Amino acid sequence: MVSLTEAQKRFHSLYEELGKAVIGQEGVIEQFLIAILCNSHALVEGYPGLAKTLIVKSLADSLDLTFSRIQGTPDLLPSDITGSYIIDESKGKREFKFQPGPVFANIVLVDEVNRAPPKVHSALLEAMQERQVTVGNSTYKLEEPFFVLATANPIEQEGVFVLPEAQRDRFLFKIKIGYPTPAEELEIVNRYTEGKAAPQLKKVFNKESIIALHHLVREVPLANDLKKYALSIVTATREKKNLIEYGASPRASLGIIMAAKARALINGRKYVSKEDIQSVAYPVLRHRIILSFEAERQGLTEDDVIKQLLK
Repeated sequence: MVSLTEAQKRFHSLYEELGKAVIGQEGVIEQFLIAILCNSHALVEGYPGLAKTLIVKSLADSLDLTFSRIQGTPDLLPSDITGSYIIDESKGKREFKFQPGPVFANIVLVDEVNRAPPKVHSALLEAMQERQVTVGNSTYKLEEPFFVLATANPIEQEGVFVLPEAQRDRFLFKIKIGYPTPAEELEIVNRYTEGKAAPQLKKVFNKESIIALHHLVREVPLANDLKKYALSIVTATREKKNLIEYGASPRASLGIIMAAKARALINGRKYVSKEDIQSVAYPVLRHRIILSFEAERQGLTEDDVIKQLLK
């Protein structure tokens, strides 16, 4: 079992390792880590070229987890991600053999998930929720730990399929990734245009320690008044009818509490603070609320409305 002190040291080392490959984006990395510690999935929204794939690949390397990437396209088939049966002619006989698809990895990056057609979303939903894949009459369990980190491009809306509400609700976080600062961009240019070899990242965690951390997160204590505060935020999404058409489900309450515990653990604390709850409220709620016409008429975003709820 990983102790709190040891976990804190390893998280410090992990940030140092990731800093060799990724410049800036500390908040995004923290949110990815929180999703992984909560044994959940994350949806990332950002413009192309902002290191989304690099962050996920670097995380997989540092956590010693297997990694695969699926590119969402309108002609993608469920079998392209789950795998299919092939004819095996070895040993002098012919038989059908299951060939696993890219979803059989610890971290699966689904690029431009909103370009994939509904049938693919259905197969992906089974993998995300049940941690299994059904092909024909057979069901195959996915290896633990298993995380889906999906990206969506906010500017291209041609040829995309809107994610079903049920699937969006399965993502613990919707993470927004922004542009680097001028200083960070200069560092990116210097690092990646001077012919230096790509950094080799050390493995800071492994599969067993990640699974142990899943249990450790649940043991982080949370005061009753803070628990009620977290629930009051979710309840407010259902009551502010002037701003929110549809509020968040109880899954959001579970998400805020688990994510706040994970954030406390990453920052080396044995307790959850109010700041932890407020910090994780944005990525937990922004894809779970539907704004009212009045809020849209005022030009408010989901984050603007969540900020008002936190007040």
